[in-house]
Amino acid sequence: MKNKNKRQYVIPIFVPHLGCPNDCVFCNQKSISGQTKMITKEEVKQTIEEYLNGFKEQDAYKEVAFFGGSFTGIEVEKQEELLQVAYEYVKSQKIDSIRISTRPDYIDKDILKRLKKYGVKTIELGVQSANDYILAKAERGHTYKDVVNASKLIRRYGFNLGHQMMVGLPESTKLDEINTAKALIKLKPKMMRIYPVLVIKNTKLEEQLKSGEYEPLTVNQAVERCKELVYLFNRKKIEIIRIGLQNTDLITEPQNKESQVVAGPFHPAFGQLVEASIWYDSIVDKIKKFNVKVKEVEIKVNSQDVNNVIGHKKENIIKLHDVYEVDAVVTADDKIKTGKSEITILKTYDDYIEEKINARIYK
Repeated sequence: MKNKNKRQYVIPIFVPHLGCPNDCVFCNQKSISGQTKMITKEEVKQTIEEYLNGFKEQDAYKEVAFFGGSFTGIEVEKQEELLQVAYEYVKSQKIDSIRISTRPDYIDKDILKRLKKYGVKTIELGVQSANDYILAKAERGHTYKDVVNASKLIRRYGFNLGHQMMVGLPESTKLDEINTAKALIKLKPKMMRIYPVLVIKNTKLEEQLKSGEYEPLTVNQAVERCKELVYLFNRKKIEIIRIGLQNTDLITEPQNKESQVVAGPFHPAFGQLVEASIWYDSIVDKIKKFNVKVKEVEIKVNSQDVNNVIGHKKENIIKLHDVYEVDAVVTADDKIKTGKSEITILKTYDDYIEEKINARIYK
């Protein structure tokens, strides 16, 4: 069983787009994964060995994850070939588990029996939306009913269920995405990934952008939408394992000539922007509950939370000063649980005024 106190390492194996039956409007899987040809079992073994040799903590929880295309859509023989390599490491206890990602319409009882046979523990479904109209606009090729059926089967067969959803799909509103989150919560996933839509080169979405049919979210809009979803999932204790696409040589700022991103809310630290925004709201809420006008505070948090409390490029500290005229000092205290904070008033506004008056008197 997974020990949450242990460090966790993921060994990513990128499987190309060959298993997917159609191209969604937002998708150019070769650009997203950087994978252009089917991997071999030798390459899987080489990747696993390289990662295992590079891990600093050998007693950490280690998982091989097949990302990229729809894993259960590739040829059965190829699935078994790749899984067999990873399963050998499970049997020898060099890794702890295997994870795969796939489409909701590529799950059935036979598929799940095969995955169980090779030691797969976690299955992530690319859901994207619970709204059939939006799924059709995105040309997903499946309905929300497929998501419901697949999710129930996965849980019934004893796998850990994960969901992936997107914000900013064509014609999707903030309310649509909140409704998607609420619908997915009812299916009881253990984990979530949330991806704001980026416009990738050579996709139908790029054509829609050029024609004016599609307008991507700004970074701020995407942060605000994702933040609302995080609140919903956190309330139900559903782990959010990623917010935003992984920054790579191809998925990076649109200004970079090598980037495959044409437009959209890309930010190299998008997940931190969301976490920092949540912390900002929490800190402001606590400060507002003080019965005095605050000038300076100390914010104590667990060392793991310090960067998110300060914000990307000290954004939260700057915003507290600019918006509320509050100066904040952030200190680490590992006696405080992660996600929690203690705020102490160092100086009220009255103290500040008195200091100014005294400084003038005794000048």
